[in-house]
Amino acid sequence: MAAAMKYRRFLFDLDDTLLDFRASEALSFARALSIMGLGDEAPSILPHYQSENAALWREFEQGRIDKDALKVERFRRTFATLGIDADPDAASAHYLACLPETVVLVDGADRLCAALSAIGEIGIITNGIETVQARRIANSGLGQWLSFVATSETCGYAKPDIRFFEYSAGKFRSFAKSEAIIVGDRLDADIAGGCRFEIDSCWYNPARAERGADIAPTFEVAHLDEIQAALASG
Repeated sequence: MAAAMKYRRFLFDLDDTLLDFRASEALSFARALSIMGLGDEAPSILPHYQSENAALWREFEQGRIDKDALKVERFRRTFATLGIDADPDAASAHYLACLPETVVLVDGADRLCAALSAIGEIGIITNGIETVQARRIANSGLGQWLSFVATSETCGYAKPDIRFFEYSAGKFRSFAKSEAIIVGDRLDADIAGGCRFEIDSCWYNPARAERGADIAPTFEVAHLDEIQAALASG
């Protein structure tokens, strides 16, 4: 199977592709609010926080807010909406301290990285916060199979901006678009970015969500264990 595969340069999204961010987020959020004396209320607050957080990350990807402001603003908006008298700066600090300690792997992530690293190079391309992502990867055990981690924070541009993909491609020992592929869970960031950069893409879609006709991944899988066979068939 490995001999037939044309791909040798693998770009991977991190959150909700290799690491189960939703699981880590819930654990970290509960711990952070517990420290602030709001532990009992954490389960009811979390959905509001997730909604505000998602909206702010979209603003970040559109260049409308910077990452430092985002870290605190998501808590400020959540607390304001719910009428909670709590310090958003403190909540942000506690949450970011807890997040690297609550790493949860997506099933099959270690097997896939081990297999693909034997074929070529794996690079992570993430819009996440650099210091947090570095600690999460270190705690995940995946680092042994990675050639590099590229963050939007260092690059100055975020997925799906083609300049982030160009920056990331430059971190491989050598690079040709014909042997490169981006694997990720988000059509609007990972797959759209890959299309703009003119490389193949694999949409990790465990929920089997429907997609529109405007973004067309090269491959689509529902489980990480399906990826190696899918790429070998391409």
